[in-house]
Amino acid sequence: MNYISTRNKSLNLNFGNIFLRSLAPDGGLFLPKEIKKFSEDELKVLSKLNYIDLGVEILSKFCSPVLDKKKIKILLSKAYSDFKTDDVVELKKIDDVNLLELYHGPTLAFKDIAMQVIGLMYEALDLNKKKVNIIVATSGDTGSAAIAALKEKKNINLFVLHPHEKISNIQRKIMTTCDSNNIFNIAVKGNFDDCQKIVKQMFNDEDFREKINMSGVNSINWARIICQIVYYFYAYFKFSTKVNFSVPTGNFGDVYAGYVAKKMGLPIDKLIVATNENDILCRVINSGEYRPSKVKPSLSPSMDIQVASNFERLLFDILNHDDQKVSSSMNNLTDNGYFKLEDNELKKIKENFAAIKINDAETLRIIKDFFMNYGFILDPHTATAVGASYKVKNKSKTIILGTAHPFKFLETIKLAIGKNVEPPKQFLNLSEKVEKFEIIDNKLENIKNYIIDNV
Repeated sequence: MNYISTRNKSLNLNFGNIFLRSLAPDGGLFLPKEIKKFSEDELKVLSKLNYIDLGVEILSKFCSPVLDKKKIKILLSKAYSDFKTDDVVELKKIDDVNLLELYHGPTLAFKDIAMQVIGLMYEALDLNKKKVNIIVATSGDTGSAAIAALKEKKNINLFVLHPHEKISNIQRKIMTTCDSNNIFNIAVKGNFDDCQKIVKQMFNDEDFREKINMSGVNSINWARIICQIVYYFYAYFKFSTKVNFSVPTGNFGDVYAGYVAKKMGLPIDKLIVATNENDILCRVINSGEYRPSKVKPSLSPSMDIQVASNFERLLFDILNHDDQKVSSSMNNLTDNGYFKLEDNELKKIKENFAAIKINDAETLRIIKDFFMNYGFILDPHTATAVGASYKVKNKSKTIILGTAHPFKFLETIKLAIGKNVEPPKQFLNLSEKVEKFEIIDNKLENIKNYIIDNV
């Protein structure tokens, strides 16, 4: 499989190349030249596989010949060996709610499903003969998942940028209490979009990127997307009938994985994009205008994002693979602060997506009502997906993506239901551990200098 860029479809790179680079040289995002579409007969065969074997079949369509099926099987088996459920993820039926729990990995968030694989890919692809310096921006969960996957790895440093005082206390502590010499936590005086912008600027600085042998594990890395495709197939096979998926969404990576699954032949009706008050995706899907506004702190902080990077991948499809038009749209975003889709382009999006905004008051009410009715505690992000699913009316059953354990958001849970969540075993003594992070101004050069001093 070879890859192109959303801004240059003449590009021709293999999976190993795009994995290490993460972001295309032109600032675009990598996409495969073609996407395998499974027939009905092929879907029937896939439906009989366990999670890991299903993952092997799906990932091989994107990683070959760089990684063959045998290597992928070894990689996935090792990556998921410590997950707290037998089949990596768990589909629960709670009354009429179908909840796909994706948070049984080491850091209690769906990010573990891809990140544990990615951490091993550096070794499987033999990319760390020379020290690799990985830079990642996080709105709360990506950073801790990356740390869990990469701590103590030889010839790898990980620099994690999180927005200072804009993630939950538990999210921060899971990251900053890791005692590993190859992990560097940076609290940026800004929001997640600021962190993400800095990371992209560093990737676009070819001299700096080459100087430190830079790589990335944000959702702009295509490897993140393909790992997430697998659980859409897994969940669908539990129903074998057309379904909706309701997905709490910030950077558009997780729900975009669902879109790729649909392109691969999975009978998905609607992909429901659940946002909080940072509703850039809700606005563009409903109006066609992509105009980021100021980030608003919310009770679902991992979704406090106004520049959803992975939307560019969808844009490439919607614009009929016109790389020049994608470039023009992204330039308009940079220069003028927005771009606007044509009516026919917006229609294509609405055929596949619905988008609903759930505010903080609704989030608290959903958590409270769900607990009162079923005795089950939702984290605030999953709650937005539950709320959004109630507002989309069609004949298809809906699967809710449960993206994080409620323990990570103690303050919000207590506000909603008046009680704390018991900590999982691996985090029993979290409050007693010493935190280690650097608070740095929201300035590119300051961050670069810190990284250079520590590589």
